[in-house]
Amino acid sequence: MKPITWIPLIWGVVCGAAASGGYEWRFDHVLIAAACMLMSGPLLTGYTQTINDYYDREIDAINEPYRPIPSGAISLSQVQAQIWVLLLAGIAIAFGLDRWANHDFPIITALAIGGSFVSYIYSAPPLKLKQNGWLGNYALGASYIALPWWAGQALFGQLSWTIVVVTLVYSLAGLGIAVVNDFKSVEGDRALGLKSLPVSFGIQTASWICVLMIDLFQLAAAGYLVAIGQNLYAAILVLLIIPQITFQDMYFLRDPLGNDVKYQASAQPFLVLGMLVTALAIGHSTVATVF
Repeated sequence: MKPITWIPLIWGVVCGAAASGGYEWRFDHVLIAAACMLMSGPLLTGYTQTINDYYDREIDAINEPYRPIPSGAISLSQVQAQIWVLLLAGIAIAFGLDRWANHDFPIITALAIGGSFVSYIYSAPPLKLKQNGWLGNYALGASYIALPWWAGQALFGQLSWTIVVVTLVYSLAGLGIAVVNDFKSVEGDRALGLKSLPVSFGIQTASWICVLMIDLFQLAAAGYLVAIGQNLYAAILVLLIIPQITFQDMYFLRDPLGNDVKYQASAQPFLVLGMLVTALAIGHSTVATVF
């Protein structure tokens, strides 16, 4: 289930709650936010990671043979049971969140089911979106940024079409982050015909695509904050992009294969802080046009 991967989803819920303008520091809100984080992180992200490992067992046997499935530490029937338990538990909690929020339409349940479907087609044939570097990485980026944000915002406020568009654009920066993870798998991806960006464009070109996506779409978010009159938050977001550019030059662009982990550890805290800055700005604005 890879607990390290739960953190961005949990953070996305925090951002959605902040953007809603309706979250309050009281016991029931803290408890229900924790339930939304449990749904988004350990359960549905755990489901996503497990089903991905299930369908990637042949690639992992080449790239990372020590993982649980190719190493034989867990049987395929046990993996299948884990997939179903995580999926059904996540959807059940989503339904409970809708009941708590008194939604006429069960939007969080719909998001949970829709996101789980995207997770399935990302990993499973015949679609297997991850075979395409653009579609697969965008699906990943949107799932890590937009989906938990929508859940958090719908839970404590109103989810608008404006926010849907803004977060989907922001997710293009997430596409760049997702590409970083492809560099460690170039050998196996090439052997099995997966068209990741490093395989399709080469290491150096793909690294530039990666950093440009990360930087340009965060700058686009800053431009949006200026457009809604949140100039201070826009300035803070730009200041948070500067160290990311610095670490890109210091580590990633110089050696994408050797420094991918070091770059992520150095730069990603600034990216996720930028997400919260953007969410707080939206929470203090009057963005409307709700569903």
